[in-house]
Amino acid sequence: MDVPSEASSLAQGLRLVRLVADREKQGRQLLGVSQLAAELDMEQSRVSRLAQELCDLGLLEREDRGPFRVGRRFFTLASSLNRDWVQRSRAELEELVAGFGLRSRLSVRDGARVQLLRSSSNNAALGGFAKPGMVTPVWCTGAGRALLWDHDAGALEWLLKDVNFIGVGGPAAAHSTAEVQELMERDRPAGYVFANEEYEHDVWELAVPVRSPKGEILAALSVLGSRSGTEVDVAVMADALESASRRLGSAFREPA
Repeated sequence: MDVPSEASSLAQGLRLVRLVADREKQGRQLLGVSQLAAELDMEQSRVSRLAQELCDLGLLEREDRGPFRVGRRFFTLASSLNRDWVQRSRAELEELVAGFGLRSRLSVRDGARVQLLRSSSNNAALGGFAKPGMVTPVWCTGAGRALLWDHDAGALEWLLKDVNFIGVGGPAAAHSTAEVQELMERDRPAGYVFANEEYEHDVWELAVPVRSPKGEILAALSVLGSRSGTEVDVAVMADALESASRRLGSAFREPA
């Protein structure tokens, strides 16, 4: 399974932000480009480009070519992730683990990508490697397609117009926007997404959108299992996911 280059870039960017934030939080000396490159074992030119992009996004900042510190946008993002509904997700994820013994995740959409916000404590099951911040494609994951629930054909075409489908995903992954639309039309009557080997071989993902009280999609809640594992009742799991998603959505509060 190939990993999109943007996923690698985002992972490196997150490592960079995390290092800067941790040093500032611990009251340690702040670092410049060359020192950050040494700490992260990355090329200096690469760190310089990433740091500039992160500064442009407001996640990092620096004065007069000095050391980097976290920017204002970082604190805004951190504050948004501490909202009640995200805090509550930890208990909901673990309740799904207790009920079904499967990995569970809370994810959000970033354009044509899905970013993992939280995962359950048993995430290492089935060789799970996901960590918060991990990025996957929106079109061939259960969580991703749940986040596309309200997209019509035109919106999907616009969102995925620059996507390279070739070489990404598992054996059942869509290879065009039209195929993504077909999968969405197949799943909508059931009220949930069932992505079987769309991203990883021998892995399925059952997902539903999490909506705000206004009906806007905030995130996707999903569970993952193996085709070779114990048979499960998809309808029962879908009902549990839907109930959990409603509880999460009801806890959402608009930022002040």
